[in-house]
Amino acid sequence: MLTRLVLTDFRNHADAVLAPGPGFVMLTGENGAGKTNILEAVSLLAPGRGLRRASLSAMARQGGSGGFGVAAQLDDGVEIATGTQAAAPERRIVRVQGAGAAATALAERLTLIWLTPAMDRLFAGTAGDRRRFLDRLTLALFPGHAVHANRYEAASRARNRLLAEMQSGKRGDPAWLDALEHQLAGHGAAIDAARRELVTALGARLAAAPEGPFARAGLALEGWQGEAEALAAALRSGRARDAAAGRALSGPHRSDLAVTHLAKAQPAALCSTGEQKALLLALILAHAELVAERTGRAPVLLLDEVAAHLDPARRAALFDRLAGRGQVWMTGTEAALFAGAPGTHVALPLDGGARPAESVRP
Repeated sequence: MLTRLVLTDFRNHADAVLAPGPGFVMLTGENGAGKTNILEAVSLLAPGRGLRRASLSAMARQGGSGGFGVAAQLDDGVEIATGTQAAAPERRIVRVQGAGAAATALAERLTLIWLTPAMDRLFAGTAGDRRRFLDRLTLALFPGHAVHANRYEAASRARNRLLAEMQSGKRGDPAWLDALEHQLAGHGAAIDAARRELVTALGARLAAAPEGPFARAGLALEGWQGEAEALAAALRSGRARDAAAGRALSGPHRSDLAVTHLAKAQPAALCSTGEQKALLLALILAHAELVAERTGRAPVLLLDEVAAHLDPARRAALFDRLAGRGQVWMTGTEAALFAGAPGTHVALPLDGGARPAESVRP
């Protein structure tokens, strides 16, 4: 868990320091105080683009230095940090114990899972959104998943460029094309295998869960699946087709996460907005428990405005289920939303954190 968080010129926070304790970390304040911004800062302490998927330059505070910094100390004493500099606003810098590191190294130090209001329509959104969500869940169990995903994307971009050049009449290098497809096949098979292991384990946990205040979800991974050899063969035979399409039409980037409301035997995409939110919350809770069981390390949960959308009974059930299961960051406009959830309460000033936010333990 995090024991200290320092933000410098991040979003609306010029200089904020928080000292969260174990259990619940409740961020309260009026709209515009920067509660979600703090969760976004924490989410950057993992590989990827954070919970908003914003550009790095958009995260730097207006009127600030032009860059930003997010630093944290973990309960094992390790210090991790990320940020940018004004000279290169879209180049992310990562440090572990003061030394430069790749962003993928963060997954070995801290496991983060988040739920935001923007994710409420995940099941009715695009397959790409669901793949990114699935990859975030998979990364929590398999830290090496980020490496495979990054290298797969890089090889895919290089292959697309080479196919486009060859289609336009330029002479390409067949050996280089073979090498790229070999890389795609290896990383693609690893991505698919990790996703399927996660979906199988999480689906079994959800299916076996008793009926309760949160809906039970059924999971399945649809679309492409296969071994490295099969993907390599599909890429070789599909070069002309892929060149015309401008992208590979075979591979794990064509997969989709299918979610079903088990009690109603209905696809999540056809459920009501309230049912979809309940399914998503049930999925996140079951995943957090699975990660803690498999790794021996509870993930840090970032739950943005989750309490405001639950009735008192479900809110109490949520707090009861999360109690003693690691550090849980939650945001809300009123402290009353978190009645019965002991932990660190951080009241944010409306001026956007121009001074350090103070933490108190009730």
